[in-house]
Amino acid sequence: MSTTLDRPAPRATTASTSTGTAGLTALTALAPAVWGTTYLVTTELLPPGHPLFAGLLRSLPAGLLLLAVFRRLPHGAWWWRSLALGTLNIGAFFPLLFIAAERLPGGVAATVGAVQPLLVIALALPLLGEHPTAARVGWAVAGVGGVALVVLGPDAALDPVGLLAGLGGALSMATGVVLTRRWGRPEGVGSGVLVSWLLTAGGLALLPATFLAEGAPPAIDAPAAAGYLWLGAIGGLAAYLLWFRGLGSLPVVATALLGLLSPVVAAALGWLVLDEALRPVQLAGFALALAAILGGQLTRR
Repeated sequence: MSTTLDRPAPRATTASTSTGTAGLTALTALAPAVWGTTYLVTTELLPPGHPLFAGLLRSLPAGLLLLAVFRRLPHGAWWWRSLALGTLNIGAFFPLLFIAAERLPGGVAATVGAVQPLLVIALALPLLGEHPTAARVGWAVAGVGGVALVVLGPDAALDPVGLLAGLGGALSMATGVVLTRRWGRPEGVGSGVLVSWLLTAGGLALLPATFLAEGAPPAIDAPAAAGYLWLGAIGGLAAYLLWFRGLGSLPVVATALLGLLSPVVAAALGWLVLDEALRPVQLAGFALALAAILGGQLTRR
């Protein structure tokens, strides 16, 4: 018996629908690809020691801007649902991600984050009542292996707090992804309105954590302003609009597998821009991760 975990919902057999799904998948993939630029922008443009402030500027201004554009607020159960989804996808995910990045070598943190599709598979059964195909489970495992080959290095030390933070961040995002699919959107509410609620809620959840952990905002020069503008306008506003639009229509595990593009793009930019070494084993990892992403999109029951 087929489920919406294994196919887009609703599914059609026409060529035009298949083409539309491919186009939507490509647009959705732009979001994690853009998020893969975060490491380069943060290290090269932003003032050090303020990662949560960067996360705050990535979410709250974009959310408030969309609220001003659409002028619609949540109603009924969507007040707490928006807060929950915004916190899971943004407000809790960012701090846990940055704790993992600070306490673990970058390769270890990226590999831990790559388990998110497996967590989505595990959560889909109790929360969505859906069973994944064996092929998609295999592609998710292959994706973790591919990312590990790309980013793991000889300094792959394991810090318990960092590992727990990395797993917590992956679990937070995976839960947010599955619940976003479970709850959908209120009738008559478009994806842009939903994103305005989630970005605002996530930014408000980040606000106290940012100032408690980092204090006053840093001084912002021209490169930092450009970096924050990129993270807010492209990495926040545009990327989340694309991500949640795709998440509402595409298979949830296939969408989660697109997230593997983030560490792959980050590693590719390190090679292209920062002159980091690219060994044969990393090339094999690139191929395996990309095969897992593509295979996860093509797999059907």
